[in-house]
Amino acid sequence: MKYRDTTIGHAVAAATCTLLGSTAPALAEDEAARWDFDTALLYYGEDNDRVRDLSASILTRRDFDDDRYLSLDLTVDSLTGASPSGAIAMDGPQTFTSPSGDDVYETAAGQVPLDDTFLDTRYALDLGWTQPFARLYTMTAGLGFSTEYDYTHLGANLGVTRDFNRRNTTLSAAVAWAQEDIDPVGGTPLPFALMQDVGNNSSKTGTDTKDVLDLLLGVTQVIGPSTVLRVNYSYSDSSGYLTDPYKILSVVDPVTGDTVEHAPASGALGPTGVYRYELRPDSRRKQGLYAELKHDFTGKVLGVSYRFGTDDWGIDSHTLDARLRWPIGEFNYVEPHLRYYTQSAADFYRFSLLDGDPLPSFASADARLADLDGMTLGLKYGHKTASGSEWNARVELYQQSGNVPGDQLIGNQSRREQFPGLDAVIVQIGYRFKL
Repeated sequence: MKYRDTTIGHAVAAATCTLLGSTAPALAEDEAARWDFDTALLYYGEDNDRVRDLSASILTRRDFDDDRYLSLDLTVDSLTGASPSGAIAMDGPQTFTSPSGDDVYETAAGQVPLDDTFLDTRYALDLGWTQPFARLYTMTAGLGFSTEYDYTHLGANLGVTRDFNRRNTTLSAAVAWAQEDIDPVGGTPLPFALMQDVGNNSSKTGTDTKDVLDLLLGVTQVIGPSTVLRVNYSYSDSSGYLTDPYKILSVVDPVTGDTVEHAPASGALGPTGVYRYELRPDSRRKQGLYAELKHDFTGKVLGVSYRFGTDDWGIDSHTLDARLRWPIGEFNYVEPHLRYYTQSAADFYRFSLLDGDPLPSFASADARLADLDGMTLGLKYGHKTASGSEWNARVELYQQSGNVPGDQLIGNQSRREQFPGLDAVIVQIGYRFKL
């Protein structure tokens, strides 16, 4: 029941990677093997009973003559747990009205408020077709659809590659478009609307939409017999409803920094403090530059990548990623993985709102828009069978930390833990086979 700020960038990336040949399954050595299946079961779990995700996916590819193939990707996600609401921690317990507006939930004293009504199941289907045309061109076209309780996504993508320099250089371009319908539980909050008592939905309206246009330009260059370099530039333009309808901000006393108290109406249940729903701009333009280098050290393949991202919300991000596939004998391999991510806070990130001050143009206390760092450390093991199938499993540990700007901490806020760290574990089991 949570709207997630997703885009179709993953569709563009998937289509382009397929065009570049980096994720597409290799053709079966046996000409009769036309079908390639890649299945995976993934578990993601955050500590302290926060978000948990159980995901099952199957990617199917059907090869035809003349390097044409059809791909079908089906994913089912089940999410449960608790998600930070955006409100600040307090010395005493706090009560909040649930997103549906028909119940309340509580947070213990000293704890960062978590909305424990987080529950949803997502179904996603992506269909793609790839084929060469002319002599040095390849085209990929795809459609995507996903749905969950309060969110529907419909998208399309198109990509083209052109080989040069005796096929040692490949230029690629891809475009994707999506329309997304948002139908939040309990309705879409009005901008900066106050959280109401149970049964009072006067601060909410109906559904809303957003559109996303993604573009990607890339070049892949064979540097030597064992080295390949890929560089991509991406651009994304989102417009429409980009606010998270479930995130709120605490309205605090300008001296003590404590949340202003609220008394529910006589005989009613409701919030014990004054909270306002967030508001974000209705447009966002993102740009990214990505570079990846792969080198084969006589069977041991090292891949290192770097990505810089920036947007007009004021968020700049840096991502470093490294993987080393190390074969063990003829049928086994291990692959350690290290990833580091850091980002600056959005221009409108606000830890809280001051009681009595004019409302800003935009504000959000969503931790995902804050100044934060993330580190992933993992290991993957794979076993190839004599028939050409492969079993694999990976385990990764993720740690995230962030901070609130010192000039935004008021009074008692500075002595409470307001941005606790996050630890998560990721476990995935996969099986790949051909028919």
